[in-house]
This record gives sequence, structure tokens and C-alpha cells, in this order.
Amino acid sequence: MTETKVNGAICESEPVCNVKSQYKRELVWRNITLMAILHLSALYGFYLSITVVQFKTIIFMNFIAMFSSMGIQCGAHRLWCHRTYKAKLPLQVILMVLQTMSLQNDIFEWSRDHRLHHKYSDTDADPHNSSRGFFFSHVGWLLCKKHPDVREKGKTLDMTDLANDPLVKFQRAFYIPLVALIWGAIPTYIPYYLWGESVWNAWFVCVMLRYTGVLNLTWCVNSAAHMYGMKVYL
Repeated sequence: MTETKVNGAICESEPVCNVKSQYKRELVWRNITLMAILHLSALYGFYLSITVVQFKTIIFMNFIAMFSSMGIQCGAHRLWCHRTYKAKLPLQVILMVLQTMSLQNDIFEWSRDHRLHHKYSDTDADPHNSSRGFFFSHVGWLLCKKHPDVREKGKTLDMTDLANDPLVKFQRAFYIPLVALIWGAIPTYIPYYLWGESVWNAWFVCVMLRYTGVLNLTWCVNSAAHMYGMKVYL
């Protein structure tokens, strides 16, 4: 055996060796804490929904859950990210409102991550790389810092169409107040004012439970569909 130095490292087993730095996962504890609180709140909301909440509130929760999911699938996904169809301004505004209600980042950021996912699917440059396991592709990718390849490749994407879209720019500029109003306040106070549901119940059912359910259904496209949906059809 001969000792060979490569970038300061000594390799004793082979005359030539390649030393590659390993990616070290870094947890984001703020996100972990928020996700834990969110899912515990959703469980409490589920308990309220089967014990004390009015049936009207349950119907309303499912109604806005379906439409907020459409804001992702029909809006951020098919319209803005993939450009699979064209929509006039009134429909764009409706889809922007519904996408805001889903609280899955603004249209620009959602589309950037999804375009990156399609271009580098199931590689280290994929934000929710399914080759890193079910949990990571489902929610774990939100609980740790992005892989360096995600940041590096993300900078190479052409996002000029969305960067120049007035509605997308408006949502991005006012995203936090729009979320507070559309995601939180409206779903909470409609049941309170229209049929006398308590604000407490409406918050945990129509916001926290609804939001968590839509999130996990959306994440299943990243996790379950990628891990179990790869089949050969004859």
C-alpha cells in the first residue's frame, strides 16, 4: 500500500482516491415546531368536528378545502407553473385567491420549486427528492435546509414569465396580509357571522384542520405518487 495525499486527505488502500465532501442535513427547528403545532391543532379540530361543531361548519370546511386545493392544482400548478391553459383576468384573480387560501407559498415560489422538481426529478436538485425516502418527500423536505444542489440549480431556472406577471407580483408583494385575510380571517368569521359558530371552533376546524388536510393531500403527490405510482402499463 502506498500513501497518497488528495486535497490533504491520506488514502492508504489505493494509490489514487477521490474525496467527496458529504452533504450534512441541517434541521430547521422553527419549521419542526410549527408543523408539530399545526398537526396537533388539526387533531384538536378533528375532535371538535365530531363532538360540538355544527354540521354547517363541517360542510363549509369541506367546501373551502376543495376550492383551496383547486387553487393549487388548477392555479399554481396547471396555469402558472406549467402554462397548460390560458385564463382571463377574472379567473386568474379567483385562482390567486384560492391559491392564497391554501398557504403553500406564493405562486412564484411554488412554481419555481415545482419546475425545479420536474427538471431534476428524484435527484439532489429536486426539493422533495423521493429517493431520500417517503417521509422526506412528504414533509421532511420542509423541516431541513435545502440541499445545495436545489439552491444552485434553482438559480438557473427561467422564471421571467412569472416575474413579469402583474398578478403574481401583486400576490408576492402583499402575501402576508393576503394570507391573514384569506387563509385565516375569512374562513373563521364566515361561520361565526352567518350561523353562530364560535370563533374558537371555526378557527380549529375551518382553518387548522382544513389546512392540514389539504397540505397532506398535496404532499401525497410528492411522496406516495412518486414512490408507489411508477408502474409499467401494457
